[in-house]
Amino acid sequence: MKTLDKYILKSFLKPFLATFLIILFVLVMQALWMAFDNFAGKGIGGVFILKFLWYTTLLVAPQAFPIGVLLSSIMTLGSLSENYEFAAIKSSGISLKRIIRPLLFFTLFLSAVNFMFLNYVYPYAMLKQINLRENIKKKQPALALVAGSFNTEIPNYQIKFDKKFGKDDNSMKNVMIYDLSSRKGNNKIITAEEGEFSSKEGSRYMTLTLKNGHFFEHHITNNYVKRKKMPASYADFKEYTINIDISSFSNDNLDNLKYTRSYNMLSLKQLKDTLPDIKRNYDEYINSRAQNLFLNVNAKELHKDSINNKLSKNILDNFNLDNKNNILNTAISKVDRSIRSISQNKDTFKYKRKVLNLYDIEFFNRVALSLACLLLFFVGAPLGSIIRKGGMGMPMILAILIYVTFHFSNTFGRNLAEESSLTAIVGSWLSVILMLPLAITLTVRATNDKGLFEIGNITSKIKNIFKKISLKKSNLNDDKN
Repeated sequence: MKTLDKYILKSFLKPFLATFLIILFVLVMQALWMAFDNFAGKGIGGVFILKFLWYTTLLVAPQAFPIGVLLSSIMTLGSLSENYEFAAIKSSGISLKRIIRPLLFFTLFLSAVNFMFLNYVYPYAMLKQINLRENIKKKQPALALVAGSFNTEIPNYQIKFDKKFGKDDNSMKNVMIYDLSSRKGNNKIITAEEGEFSSKEGSRYMTLTLKNGHFFEHHITNNYVKRKKMPASYADFKEYTINIDISSFSNDNLDNLKYTRSYNMLSLKQLKDTLPDIKRNYDEYINSRAQNLFLNVNAKELHKDSINNKLSKNILDNFNLDNKNNILNTAISKVDRSIRSISQNKDTFKYKRKVLNLYDIEFFNRVALSLACLLLFFVGAPLGSIIRKGGMGMPMILAILIYVTFHFSNTFGRNLAEESSLTAIVGSWLSVILMLPLAITLTVRATNDKGLFEIGNITSKIKNIFKKISLKKSNLNDDKN
């Protein structure tokens, strides 16, 4: 039996190593292609690009393990069945359970390796890669600017614009700039229809060229008389140039670690230790908002009772017209403030809930994905013995369809859990819940030597239905006669 175990394990290892390396290469190249803009023309050395590729390899390895197990299990069992080796082994009295036992042990080992990757290697690689990506952006600060909000990445300036455009995304539309270089607050404001960043290689300055804009500066002075006159200068321009010192960016070490506590940078133990604090802060926020809402509701009820009271029914009649207007305007402004406060609290509540969900999802998802190798093995191994096809043709198509379904359901479940439509544990385990019945069904059918579909049974049932219908028709005709 040891010879048979070695033969089956060897038949599995060859396609597994080949498919694992191919899939790993494809996933790494995909990640590199998506991040290509961060490297091209930024003066980044080959060492740091290799570091980025290494961290990416560590990140995608937990995805490549399950795909490799699924594809190689279909190929191995399919090849054994196609070459009648499977039938010869079973004719010797060896069951399917005994045949796949060495593969099962090896898959359990891979699941343990995958768990170690997800728990220790993946957080480390995510920590290093995210910080490396952010540090690379500092080589070209214009890349770090985000449309639609004030950006503070560039020292002494706050920049807001509507959108980026141009070949290297160095041009901006509808620019607003707060110049803080004088260290006297937002006293200098510049607006322009367009702006463009440019810099020469090796230069410590980056040039921002603004077109068709306005310049306003409020001149702050300690003299009370002059300050009362509010001295300011205003000008229109067709082109205005700002030279920005970016030497602090150029000298930054690309290995600096600025972000260290994100949910995907923590191990399971760290997540478990962090979650109680996040939940406690979330509960305290909810309780404080609930108390404020309760007090506001009580105040409104008291106000409503006072209005319904006959003694104060016409309370506004005690005031003249101007005072009535002031009272009503004050009431309206308070209502507006309450509405704005509720709207802001709603957004804050959603954000805090989303952060809590992300940490919860990451904890349960790590455990669920570590079992993906084992689960997909019990899908691929029986499926290969049923379809009886080896090679890279049919097994590749089936493996892609199955894994796409698994990956889509996992992503779908995580997204639903992130928006609180599902609990974190259900959203994280959704792909396992959907795949488990398929794995059980295929394993049972393969163990009982049944095909993927019992076409004969289906056709016989259809024939029986037609026979019953024709028999009823003939009985009705006999009754009429």
